[in-house]
Amino acid sequence: MLVSLSSSTLLSLFFIMLVISGISGLLFLHPRVPLSFVRIHIGIVTLAPLVSLFALVNTSVIGNVGAWYLDSLAWLMAFFVLAIGLIIQRFSVRYLMGDGSYRKYFTLFTFTTGAASITWLSADYRLMVISWGTTLVGLTLLIRLNRGWKVASEASKVSGRLFTLSWFSLLFAVIWLFQVTGQWQFSLALTNENVTQLGTWERAGINLLIVLAVIIPAAQWPFQRWLIESVVAPTPVSAIMHAGLVNAGGIILTRFSPIFNGGIASIVLLILASISVLIGSGISLVQVDYKRQLVGSTIGQMGFMLIQCALGAYIAAIIHLILHGLFKATLFLQAGSAVRRIEGSTRVNERSSYFWIMAGRILGIVVGCAFWLMAPSEGYQLISSLILGWSFSVSWTQLVAFGEGRIGRMAGLTFLGGTAIVYFIIHNLFYEWLNTTVFQSAQPPMSVVILVVCLLLFGSAIGTWVSRNRSSVSFAVLYLWLVRLGEAKPKSVESHPNYLKQ
Repeated sequence: MLVSLSSSTLLSLFFIMLVISGISGLLFLHPRVPLSFVRIHIGIVTLAPLVSLFALVNTSVIGNVGAWYLDSLAWLMAFFVLAIGLIIQRFSVRYLMGDGSYRKYFTLFTFTTGAASITWLSADYRLMVISWGTTLVGLTLLIRLNRGWKVASEASKVSGRLFTLSWFSLLFAVIWLFQVTGQWQFSLALTNENVTQLGTWERAGINLLIVLAVIIPAAQWPFQRWLIESVVAPTPVSAIMHAGLVNAGGIILTRFSPIFNGGIASIVLLILASISVLIGSGISLVQVDYKRQLVGSTIGQMGFMLIQCALGAYIAAIIHLILHGLFKATLFLQAGSAVRRIEGSTRVNERSSYFWIMAGRILGIVVGCAFWLMAPSEGYQLISSLILGWSFSVSWTQLVAFGEGRIGRMAGLTFLGGTAIVYFIIHNLFYEWLNTTVFQSAQPPMSVVILVVCLLLFGSAIGTWVSRNRSSVSFAVLYLWLVRLGEAKPKSVESHPNYLKQ
C-alpha cells in the first residue's frame, strides 16, 4: 500500500527527535554537565511527543513504511507513552533532586519510554519483540535504580524473572506464527488467507502463549507478585509503570486480534482476568499503604481491560487503558497530598447516608441496564454495562453518600455528572477515530460471558456479606488472606532502609 511522502517525513523527523533525546540523556550522565541541564533535557524530550501528535492528527493513509506500520493506533500509543513520560520527567526534576541516581534516572526513563513508543510503531514482529524486551529491561533497571537498597534489588529480581518469562512467551508465539505463515510483518501474516491456514491446535497454542505474555506485565493472577514488590521503586517510576507499561497487554492483543478471536485462550483469559478483578479490588480495600491501594486498583482495572479484549471489544480496551493511564499517573504524582488529605478527613456516619447509598446502587443498576439495552446482542456490552454500573455505584458512594453535608454532596454530584459527560464524549470520539484501524474480532459464546458476569457478581455478593458480618470468622479469614496477598515477601521489606545508615 502506498504511503504519502509526508508520512515518511514525519516518521524520519520522529526518530531524529528520539535520537536527540537519547543523546541528551547520555550527555546528562557526564558528571561535568551541570544539574541545571536537566531543564534543557526536558525541553528536548518534548519534541518527540509533539511530532507524534502532529502525525496522529494528520494520519490519513494506513500502510507500511519499511519496518514501520503507521496508523492511528500506532501514533496514538507513541504519543501517549511519550507524553506521560514527559509529564513524569518534568515532575521528577524537583522530586528526585538530591538522589544519588538522579542523572541515571532521566537517562533510563528517556530510553525506556522511547523503546516503548518504537514497539507500537513496529510493523515487523521481530522489531516489536526486541523493542518490547528493551522496554522491560529499562523498567527493571528503573525499579532497581538505587542499587544500594537491598529491597529494591530484590524487587527487580522478581520483576526481571517474570518479565523474562513473558518476553520468551511472546518470542515463541511470534516464531510459531512465522513458521505457519512465512511472514514477519503482521499486516501480511494476519491476512485472511494466512489466518485460515492455522489449525485449531496451532491457533490455540499461539494464543495461549500470547495470553501468558500479556498477563504478566498486566500483573494478573497468579503473576501479580512483581507489581506488589515494585512499590519500593521511586514514585515517578511507579507512575510510568502503572500508567503506560502495564497497559501493554491491551495493545499486544489488539495487534494479534485477527487470530485472537474466541477459543480456549479467550476463555482462559476471561477467567484469569475475572479472578484478578476480585483480588485487586480486595487488596485495594484492605491495604492501608497508599501505593499498595493503587497497586490493587491497577490489578483490577487491568483485569477489566483484558476482559474487554477477550470479548473482542478492542476499541473499548484502548480507551480504557488510556483513561486509566492518565488517572493513575495523576494519583501517583499526588500521592503525598492524598495521604495528608486522608489523614485529615473524617467520614460521615454511614447510618445517615444509608438512603444515599441505596440511591447510588439503584442508579448504578439503571445506568448499566440503559448502556446494555443500547446493544443487548453484543456480549462485551453486557460486561461493559456491569463495569459501568459498578463504577457509578462506587463513585456515588464515595463522592455523594459520604459527602460532608449538603454542599459536599452537591459538589460530589456535580463532579460525578461532569465526569460522566466527559467520559461519553471521549468514548464516542475515540470509537469513531479507531473504528477503521482496530479489528473487532468474534466474541466468545454468550454462556462464557454469563459465567464471567456470575463470577463477578458472586465475588461482589461475598464481599458485601462479609463486610456486614465483620465479627464472623469468614470476615477475619478473608481479610487476613487479602492482606497477606497484598504484602511483599519478607526479603522485600525493611522497617528502615539500611543503606541510609552508611
